[in-house]
Amino acid sequence: MPSAQESEFLTEANERIARLPEPIDRAAVKRVLIVAYVLDEGVRVPVVGYRIGIDPLLGILPGAGDVLTGGISLYIVVEAARLGVSYTTLLRMIANISLDVLVGAVPIVGDLFDVVWKANTRNFELVLEELTAEA
Repeated sequence: MPSAQESEFLTEANERIARLPEPIDRAAVKRVLIVAYVLDEGVRVPVVGYRIGIDPLLGILPGAGDVLTGGISLYIVVEAARLGVSYTTLLRMIANISLDVLVGAVPIVGDLFDVVWKANTRNFELVLEELTAEA
């Protein structure tokens, strides 16, 4: 059972990574997890208990913040391609990032969207689902 400070997402993800089939590069999957965690889940908001990452925080910077985090998010797509994820899933991942960057660029509403959408967490889940389905 995770403590109040520990992310449930991180705990569950590490358990799922441990159960991946042997030939899958677990180190690469963990790198994807770390990037998704930092961008979407790294900071626990006190009192509320909701987790956000640096994606919505950097999104406060007009234009540049969303482009910067979108570029970092592409790392997850590159790593997923190296892991052998299908083109269809890679396109879904790119669509998630594109939506995150485009809507995130809208002042105030975009920042709130970034807090809820969590494109990187979604993309990490897509990668895990596909790698697990191949087992």
